[in-house]
Amino acid sequence: MKALNNTSIYTAPFVTQLVTEHVLLTSLLPSIPTQTLTDTLNSQYPSGKRMSHHSSALGKTPSGNRRLKDLLQQRDNRTCADCGAPDPKWASANIGVFICLKCCGVHRSLGVHISKVLSVTLDSWSDAEIDAMIEVGGNASANSIYEAYIPQGISKPRPDASQEHRSNFIRSKYELQDFLKPSLRISSSNSSSLKSSLSRKIMDNVPSNKGMVEFIGVLKITVIRGKNLAVRDMLSSDPYVVLTLGQQKAQTTVRNSNLNPVWNEELMLSVPQNYGPVKLQVFDHDTFSADDIMGEAEIYIMPLITSAMAFGDAGILENMQIGKWLKSHDNALLEDSIVNIIDGKVIQEVKLKLQNVESGEMDLRIEWTPLDQ
Repeated sequence: MKALNNTSIYTAPFVTQLVTEHVLLTSLLPSIPTQTLTDTLNSQYPSGKRMSHHSSALGKTPSGNRRLKDLLQQRDNRTCADCGAPDPKWASANIGVFICLKCCGVHRSLGVHISKVLSVTLDSWSDAEIDAMIEVGGNASANSIYEAYIPQGISKPRPDASQEHRSNFIRSKYELQDFLKPSLRISSSNSSSLKSSLSRKIMDNVPSNKGMVEFIGVLKITVIRGKNLAVRDMLSSDPYVVLTLGQQKAQTTVRNSNLNPVWNEELMLSVPQNYGPVKLQVFDHDTFSADDIMGEAEIYIMPLITSAMAFGDAGILENMQIGKWLKSHDNALLEDSIVNIIDGKVIQEVKLKLQNVESGEMDLRIEWTPLDQ
């Protein structure tokens, strides 16, 4: 393994090979709102079988997590909605389907305006998100709409399908809406004929390496708190945090009039094969003018990822330190940042001093999940 500048890493006698995911970058087209899908499904089934009755029964379970797990145990939800892989552990909360890890990577590339991806086991779900999943009723109900008209010559991917086949099918299914009943398609500034033309080009003519990005894993970054942030209004600021990795951005909520805000918000970023640092920026929200910058910092994720790759499956290892990102004059660390395996997860605690600003610190927790787990 190559030596890392300013980084000390415990090595192992083996390095596991990550299964990379080729995810197609897509343009912006709307997906079907959950309510539209629910209304359509309810109109197609007898009243005794409508999803609202099903959701009422599940809704009696007091725990939101239990309601979600009950839905996951439905027969049709035990396989991925898009490729049929067994035991899916991810879901598109706004579409209402359970999906496998490989299809999850493609869904993430579509953007949250089309598919908001959440882990069934790792993420916190709001009651509204669980209700939306229950309203759709499961993979079979959703697929009866999204796969109503699959053209001859187009095959649904299997669990071992190539990533190009998987990406093209999922994009056509949800973003381009090629397989819907025509009356249900949501129009955009592009005409439906243009969308059909784009779909045919994607399915038939796009080279395998065009528009593809290789993803190797997912970062769950918990923005814990800010300390002694800079004043940008009269006496205080209204801060929020933006994380950027490549073309992806994730943002926290605004904390009004608070120089020591506590967020404890989880933001997700997919990590490409050729990754750089995660850029953190803090802004002051302004209603009538452009938001003011309140400092920035770069998070070097190579120590985290390289350590995790060296040790392999964290789920079978005891709690231990596996790596370290060292504080130095050319990074924003307040102290050395340790990479640990904790309860089968690869975790890194990070404390940053904001740069290019008079004051401010940020506390973060980063969790790494490779796409081969």
